[in-house]
Amino acid sequence: MTATLTPSLRPHLGDYSSIVCFKAVIVGVEDTLGPDGAAVVFIRAGKVRGRDLATELGVAGSNVPIEQLAGLLNAAIGRDGTCLAGVTRSYREGQNVVIETQDTVCSAGEAMGSDRKCTFTLGAVWGALEAITGELYLGEHTDSVLRGGTCDKFVFSPL
Repeated sequence: MTATLTPSLRPHLGDYSSIVCFKAVIVGVEDTLGPDGAAVVFIRAGKVRGRDLATELGVAGSNVPIEQLAGLLNAAIGRDGTCLAGVTRSYREGQNVVIETQDTVCSAGEAMGSDRKCTFTLGAVWGALEAITGELYLGEHTDSVLRGGTCDKFVFSPL
């Protein structure tokens, strides 16, 4: 799997833009809607992206084992994909699905101790998870590298 699922969207500059520009969008939307309003918008946008990505990759409805999701997601959004985040681990913790990530676009450039949440990345993983499994979840960003965690951890509880 590679990041280029479709022909180049921009023939002269390529399909990727700066994290700095993306973060400016996040900060601008937060300034306009407040942190909670912006979180709703970015989580939803991420969910749509994740669902669409799973569909484009042909894995929607495939219900692959949870332990194999990390590799699948990393190929799509990690270094060899869109570079949104590295997905390092996926596993079950009781009824919950846990996805661990690193180098998320949302945490990039943030100061240690920042209260920044990985809203878009959480949403993208959430949307892909639901599309792949056919199940509905409630997602939460629990651990953060910005607040002493070893990774950005997303926990999904079944609904």
